[in-house]
Amino acid sequence: MTLTVAAAVPAGILFPESLLHSQWFAVLATFVAINTVMYAALALAKILPKLHPSDWIRTRNERSETRSIHPDAAN
Repeated sequence: MTLTVAAAVPAGILFPESLLHSQWFAVLATFVAINTVMYAALALAKILPKLHPSDWIRTRNERSETRSIHPDAAN
């Protein structure tokens, strides 16, 4: 089935095949590929929760235990 479809459809449906093998089209395709990867990375970074590494390290200015009237509350 796929062989008959591949044989029936020419290589360049939207554009002529010579245009697809040109230098500027390769540059444009590379730009679009890099842009897509960067967009996917930014979208993934937006989905994931924020990390605050400073919360993992205790500094000298922090108390070892809370002195709040609500001792079970988070800092």
